Amino acid sequence: MIARVVVVFLLLLSAAGLGPLALAAEDDGKTLAADVATLRQCLAGKRPPQQESCIFIIAKPCVGDEVSKPPSEVEACHDREQRAWDLILNDAYQLLHDKLDADQAAKLRDMQRAWVTSRDRSCNFLYEFFQGNMANPMISYCNNQETARRAIYLDGFADDVKSWKK
Repeated sequence: MIARVVVVFLLLLSAAGLGPLALAAEDDGKTLAADVATLRQCLAGKRPPQQESCIFIIAKPCVGDEVSKPPSEVEACHDREQRAWDLILNDAYQLLHDKLDADQAAKLRDMQRAWVTSRDRSCNFLYEFFQGNMANPMISYCNNQETARRAIYLDGFADDVKSWKK
């Protein structure tokens, strides 16, 4: 019940043009493009194992001293980075999908759906385990990390198929 009240309060603040949700929505397009560019620059020239060093390069400076920030701000930092990784992931998925034959594309789709289910169940288990709102920043962290790893994974395939003719 308390969580619902907090969510409603934050939505009201956002609708009134106050608070971090309104600020994020206002600048989302420019920020997202800049964040994707930052991640792409970090990934450039690195092999997949080293590419994981790019995970949290946006969230970590945004979070700063996690202990001194409210959980909602920590979540917002991880959610911000996750949106950028999600765009990279979706671009890689689309490129792959367009280059693969129909059977491969169907298998790619099934694989991706299974991954989304696995990521969601794994990250949401944190709430079940910790039994409370303190798990929410951990869930955002997990979603960010797992989306980044998946983006790196699919981007590797996307790089390979760029030279294919279709």
